Amino acid sequence: MKKNLLLSIFSALLLWVAWPPTQYTTIFLFVGLVPMLLAMENIILSDANGKGKKIFYTTFIGFFIWNTLCIYWVYNSLKIIGPINAIPITLIPYALGPLLMATACWLYYRVRLIAGRTLSLIALVCFWIGYEYLHQSWDLNFPWMTLGNGFATSHKWIQWYEYTGVYGGTIWVWAINILLFLLYIGLREEQAKPARKKLIISFTLVLILPLGLSLFKYYSYKEQINPSNIVVAQPNIDPYEKEGIIPIQTQIEALTHLSDSIGQRNTEYFIWPETALSKDMDEDHIYTEASYLQVRKFLTRFKNANVLTGGETHKFYNKRATNTASEMPDQPGVFYDRFSTAINIENSSKVQFYHKSRLVPGAESLPFGNTLSFLKPAFEHLGGATGAYGIQTEPTVLYSQSGIGVAPVICYESIWGEWVSKYVKQGAQFIAIITNDGWWENTSGKDQHLDYAKLRAIETRRWVCRSANTGISAFINQRGDIVQQSKWWVRTALKQDINLNSDITFYVEYGDYLPKVASFLAVLGIFMIGVKKGLSH
Repeated sequence: MKKNLLLSIFSALLLWVAWPPTQYTTIFLFVGLVPMLLAMENIILSDANGKGKKIFYTTFIGFFIWNTLCIYWVYNSLKIIGPINAIPITLIPYALGPLLMATACWLYYRVRLIAGRTLSLIALVCFWIGYEYLHQSWDLNFPWMTLGNGFATSHKWIQWYEYTGVYGGTIWVWAINILLFLLYIGLREEQAKPARKKLIISFTLVLILPLGLSLFKYYSYKEQINPSNIVVAQPNIDPYEKEGIIPIQTQIEALTHLSDSIGQRNTEYFIWPETALSKDMDEDHIYTEASYLQVRKFLTRFKNANVLTGGETHKFYNKRATNTASEMPDQPGVFYDRFSTAINIENSSKVQFYHKSRLVPGAESLPFGNTLSFLKPAFEHLGGATGAYGIQTEPTVLYSQSGIGVAPVICYESIWGEWVSKYVKQGAQFIAIITNDGWWENTSGKDQHLDYAKLRAIETRRWVCRSANTGISAFINQRGDIVQQSKWWVRTALKQDINLNSDITFYVEYGDYLPKVASFLAVLGIFMIGVKKGLSH
């Protein structure tokens, strides 16, 4: 048992070393799961009782260590409620993913009881992808640790994400680890040379072909010349001082000064970060809001430009129009929704809105309705109003005065490949990510968030223009190269001539088809396990 636990921990350390933002060590993803597979194999072949439990606990410990080392920064955003109080809340993102990962490994063991090793390993990949897809789809969503995200710092290797999305990377990691595992097992079991030769050939092809295809696509890819001048602003306002301490007028003055300092006559978009307009505004009466009028005054100097900014907004209804609407305490029969909003303002009376749809569990939404309502007081300290934000079910492309379509992606939403691709399918010609990563302080969280944006550029072949309140702001081209980026905790602005693109990639057209197929097969596998267990009784 001790040996298997050490193997599990070794896997965790290899995967951690390989994970963004670490550079030049991505290759360890290809071997990081081999010790975990060996630990499971040792348990399966042993004479011990309770093998399923042993596999679950052994793999859980390894995956828990890996997750915690990679997303330790989650704790930083909770320290405001006290170092001790933050620990139990932090355990949710640290432990929930590993619980699902360990469940996939336990299901693999159950399949091994009724099928051979090869079929069981295929089932393991399906169970794993099923977990990843579930973890981006349910109320406790946190797809940060999807295996395919691990290539974010080695984007030259995965240019074929324009066909598969990040789940293609997950399959690639598992395929190579499994082939290495089978090669080791073959040597240990003194497998015949022809069988080992087939495994070596398979390993070589699975490693070299995707890598070769990607490098060819990277160096041969040419952007169509269709320039547009974009400015992104980084006001560097402490997120804990945005509301109530620094006047909103002062914050907008900082943004307009930064934008004006590098704006050009041909600038199409000034992009400001999430909640840049931090005063809660009524969408139906925005034309009278002081914040809006201040932005419009700035735009008089740039007649053809638009400001795409984050803001806090609300809407009133005469009935409960949405599931998230709340009744006004002093006005029975009047309901309202609050939103984290992307607002497009131009030199006309036209204002466009998009409401953030992928909310942070706890900080911006209360998972599973009232079931976890007892956690609301603790979650409120994350910077949002727990359970108070409304959403929209489909993305909205925002358009400039000249007809340029932009995907307004707000913070956490940028780690959902299929969601971002929906904007592009609707006509978005570039992606604007507006975010506020200051909650995590100067940790690897902000760097990972930036790196993951490169994957969205490759999947959609769109430029990404990233405006972050406290860093890191950046421009990313259609190959996933970071062309410009700011420093952390520096007040600055960047400008760039980007190339707009209207072509649709295979991934944009078909979305997350791989995890949907894998999830179907995973459910089929669980059904077979249940039937077999029923028949055995």
